[in-house]
Amino acid sequence: MKAILALADGRVFHGKAFGASGEVAGEVVFNTSMSGYQEILTDPSYAGEIVTMTYPLIGNYGINLEDVESVRPHLAGFVVKECSNFPSNWRSRMSLDAYLKENNIVGIQGIDTRALVRHIRDKGAQTGIISSVDLDAQRLVEKALKAPSIVGRDLVREVTCKESYHWSEGPWELADGYKKTGPPARFKVIAYDFGIKRNILRNLVESGCDVTVVPADTPAEEVLAMNPDGIFLSNGPGDPEPIVYAQENIRKILGKKPLFGICLGHQLLSIALGGKTYKLKFGHRGGNQPVRRGDGHEVEITAQNHGFAVDADSINGHAVLTHINLNDNTVEGLSHMELPAFSVQYHPEASPGPHDARYLFDRFIEMMEKEKSRNA
Repeated sequence: MKAILALADGRVFHGKAFGASGEVAGEVVFNTSMSGYQEILTDPSYAGEIVTMTYPLIGNYGINLEDVESVRPHLAGFVVKECSNFPSNWRSRMSLDAYLKENNIVGIQGIDTRALVRHIRDKGAQTGIISSVDLDAQRLVEKALKAPSIVGRDLVREVTCKESYHWSEGPWELADGYKKTGPPARFKVIAYDFGIKRNILRNLVESGCDVTVVPADTPAEEVLAMNPDGIFLSNGPGDPEPIVYAQENIRKILGKKPLFGICLGHQLLSIALGGKTYKLKFGHRGGNQPVRRGDGHEVEITAQNHGFAVDADSINGHAVLTHINLNDNTVEGLSHMELPAFSVQYHPEASPGPHDARYLFDRFIEMMEKEKSRNA
């Protein structure tokens, strides 16, 4: 079945449909990871986006029931050079094509993904449409022009949990393939779900945390009444500016409990401190972003997925920069100058990706230990 990807600026790509048939609009972005497509598909941070994989063959190890980051895929659409029809892995339960069909995700393959990525890098990420039901290219371009932008939209409400829940699962035991529980919990942590990834929760459990996940709009007063040792601000999709309710809750919590934020949580903490954010030309998405730690020469290779960044000048006097992206010098981490609060733009849970930044979970533990001792 034929399919078309049409961009708002008029660029059109003709290919073949896979996954669900239909039509979907979203911001067209690209991810440079060579593996981990299942985790990418189920990362709620991709809500509202059509994701292009730069690696040419996707789906070769199929889909299993374990390596998911949420209950279902959240991205708008999926673009690959070639979707493997013959997955091979002892844990595979279905093909990528079948998984997309099952979850009603529209995909397109057989296009020149190198040309698409170069176009996005030159022109910037923009709204596009994948369609296997309307093959009129000009009409699709017009639809893309009329589709809502990701800027100014509250996508968090589309992915956050509806009710609070407790999480106790730790990381995988690779030797036997079973999930494990973490060590005895020493700290009670409340995690705000702005689109949280399960591997973040697994890392918190492994670090010795008893974790309760709450919806994104849970009032600060309700969270503080639970008397946690620390509060986690999760990753999530889209523009942080319209998530005003989260910013207000963070301001109420600051100084009362230790705070640790990742990705969108980092951006929301920055805004709560008086900072500003802006949209990147094409964002950072992949498992190979180099980040400098502090003012020294320590470098981490990090996993990232974001289209917005914190304005460095806007947080002067409120926080200190702790991490800088070596590709474009954007803000990758900050720490409050006086209060127990810090955050990073990248993903230390790295699912998929490198494990250079796992120490940040230990830093959160040390911060809670210090506050607990001080208040004893």
